Amino acid sequence: MALTAPLSSSDEPSVAALVAARPHLSMHAFDGLVLEGVPLAHIADKLGTPCWVYGAGTMRARLAELKSALAGLDADVHYAVKANDHLAVLRVFAQGGAGADVVSGGELMRARKAGIAADHIVFSGVGKTVGEIELALREGIHQINVESPAELAMISQIATSMNRTASIALRINPDVDAGTHAKITTGKAENKFGIPYDDAAALYAHAATLPGIAPVGIALHIGSQILSTAPYRAAFARAAELIRTLRAAGQTVTRMDCGGGIGIGYQDEPGASPAALAGAMRIAFGAMGLKLMVEPGRWLVGPAGILLASVILVKGDDRFVVIDAAMNDLIRPAMYEAWHGIVPLAAGNAVGATSRIDVVGPICESSDTFATNRALPALPAGARVAILDAGAYGAVMSSTYNARPMPAIAMVDGDRWTTIRKAQTVEDLWANETIPEFLAE
Repeated sequence: MALTAPLSSSDEPSVAALVAARPHLSMHAFDGLVLEGVPLAHIADKLGTPCWVYGAGTMRARLAELKSALAGLDADVHYAVKANDHLAVLRVFAQGGAGADVVSGGELMRARKAGIAADHIVFSGVGKTVGEIELALREGIHQINVESPAELAMISQIATSMNRTASIALRINPDVDAGTHAKITTGKAENKFGIPYDDAAALYAHAATLPGIAPVGIALHIGSQILSTAPYRAAFARAAELIRTLRAAGQTVTRMDCGGGIGIGYQDEPGASPAALAGAMRIAFGAMGLKLMVEPGRWLVGPAGILLASVILVKGDDRFVVIDAAMNDLIRPAMYEAWHGIVPLAAGNAVGATSRIDVVGPICESSDTFATNRALPALPAGARVAILDAGAYGAVMSSTYNARPMPAIAMVDGDRWTTIRKAQTVEDLWANETIPEFLAE
């Protein structure tokens, strides 16, 4: 059973189809494009462009949908902080009962600052430092996902020196192809993540003999933007087989961390179904008496985020539409060849004949391109657009390349909105820099 199927390029959706496929968006004759209950033009008027806008109500609704799909399973949701680590975003999920999946000490402390309890945090990642392991143990987090024998030995030594016991799960590499972009697959043998499947049983038994270590379960994460249940079914079946082997050998296994990676629809397809993922979990683990975990990021926050931009100018016989957002703001198209919908904010700009154009940014790189040969209505200088589904791996991956200050971020909740990050000034770019005395002359 497929979660969803990606569209071919020949099925490129219209502006109207993009809006219709997103229940949190609507196009009004006078107000233009509206997120939840707030006209995006009002935010652009106040904050300028580029700027980010997140929909709290949209995130809340998606979390509720996921939790409903998991009903009947003993399963917890741990939001993948790497997708979007803003404190306000984390607070929305904390209030909705989600925990956190973190991959650094900084993410751990962001989650704690936002109100997520330490015992609802899982620490993943292939290169945890001594300081990060110490932090996790001091905070008393729920679980550390171990990715190598060397890391297991580190945790044992640190935990013993601190007189703590670390609850750990072994993250296995099931050698399953997630069928996604090569740069975001994590469950194949050639990827850096996890413990080779064939080594896991022996390492789990070894972990049970180590001081300061309490092995509690198995973890996996096979990639991001997964649009089929087949890779999940294959990975979960291997994990279930391993758990049965461990239990038969007398080991205690009480938890199964199923990872994340569930994909969204970037065109006008519906995106992946949480119910289908839950079904795969139920088939593999439903009768095993395990505490289950899922760790989605993109699915929860991706559709809730929008990057607003304005057209600077049109050049090259109207082929190139140059906007004031750039790859330093949203790097996904440059890094992953990712497709994002582009919708005019004004209703008048959203209708009329389309032509094939390239939507590009002002960065001095040819890869600073948001859309190539895209069919869009005319976008004259001054027109404003929304780049859709930018809530995940957007602002969190942005930079100040080309000395471009970070834009403001706003959050909408129903018919109200507020600024949750002020735009940087140019002076902010060098506020923490110094010129050494030997360069003074």
